Amino acid sequence: MDHIDQQLIALLRKDARASVATLAHKLGVSRGTVTNRIRKLEDGHVIVGYTVQLRPDAQPSDISAWMAVQVEGNQTRHVIAALLGEPGVAALHDTNGRWDLLAELRAHSMSDLSKVLERIRLLKGISSTETSIHLATYR
Repeated sequence: MDHIDQQLIALLRKDARASVATLAHKLGVSRGTVTNRIRKLEDGHVIVGYTVQLRPDAQPSDISAWMAVQVEGNQTRHVIAALLGEPGVAALHDTNGRWDLLAELRAHSMSDLSKVLERIRLLKGISSTETSIHLATYR
């Protein structure tokens, strides 16, 4: 990956729907170059998909929470696989410090969140968790 690929990825991160013509203009290259580079990045699994990002308040009825997870022994891979299969986990992050993983949770109600927490706490390989409900975003 060279400097143009890195710039292209940065532009796509800001706006994945940007047209090839717009990207080419911003990069100072031809549309064919942009198309070829995107194809190569996709074929090489550097770009693995495109997504939509919503403002945190765009779904006001949803509840967001953060769960810090401490993993027992060498169970990290098992726990990660199990958490990635949990529909209530919106994102999963590897961390350092006291907690091994940080899971971003989403639920439609407090009752749903309670069920998500219960399912996660029952997973083999988790020694402890700490959950905080997301109240507001300031930036």
